[in-house]
Amino acid sequence: MTRPTALPGNTLRIVWALLAVLVLAQICYPLTTGQTRARLTVATVLLGYLLSVGHTLLSRGPRTAAALLAVVTGGGFAIEALGVATGFPFGSYDYAEQLGPKLAGVPLIIPLAWTWMAWPAWLTAVRLTGGGPTRGTGPAVRRIALAAVGLAAWDLFLDPQMVAEGHWAWRNATPALPGLPGIPISNYLGWLLFAVLVMAALRPLAGTAVATTDSRDAPMLALYLWTYGSSVLAHAVFLDLPASAGWGAAVMALTAVPLAVTLLPRRLRPTLLPRRGRTTPVGRRRRADTSV
Repeated sequence: MTRPTALPGNTLRIVWALLAVLVLAQICYPLTTGQTRARLTVATVLLGYLLSVGHTLLSRGPRTAAALLAVVTGGGFAIEALGVATGFPFGSYDYAEQLGPKLAGVPLIIPLAWTWMAWPAWLTAVRLTGGGPTRGTGPAVRRIALAAVGLAAWDLFLDPQMVAEGHWAWRNATPALPGLPGIPISNYLGWLLFAVLVMAALRPLAGTAVATTDSRDAPMLALYLWTYGSSVLAHAVFLDLPASAGWGAAVMALTAVPLAVTLLPRRLRPTLLPRRGRTTPVGRRRRADTSV
């Protein structure tokens, strides 16, 4: 099995520093308005994209990074172009001009945004399914499902926020989720379908290096938890979007909350996690218990 490429201490610190810059940019977002906020949106996506793709390249190597770009960036652009042209699978919608250059009606930063979140969502699912290679169809399907939900749930925050900013709009937004007018349910179902396809394709194309997670992935797991917590807070308090705060908090909690529990010190986990029907012998503990 291929091991993740070791990250030298200085390199890992650079990854953490880039995450800190991204966090700072996101903190500034609700403090800005108008064109400044639109430019900050673009800058934040570029930072997130650089962070995730850079971490993939440094920790897993060029094959995995190329697979991430082909599957998520390329696939994200293709399905967006299809959606703008045909209305499938998201519903009929159009992009405004604030998000920069377009190709086939799609702002070029849109597929970058999905790449930014796809990598931490995948690593979160790996962590939640044991932190090592899956054996059998069932565990593999569970990993793909968790990764897909972890990615698609982000859209419950993203779309209401971007629609409120006027960055895109649907021609027919019915039926919609309660409290989220202006966005059809088909949009969320379409992104869930895309997320399933992306996660199902990532593992075989990227190789076995994506089958494990360890301490080198700590910045990506922190990014996922930060995205969850900061999105709930921003929507509920600063952006006046309480419905999306509630929907996003509830659905993304399916992956974010268990991830947070796994990162707790072992002595604290039994108070929060249900006990299993049998104990595991000390000599056969799962390797995921020693990973980050």
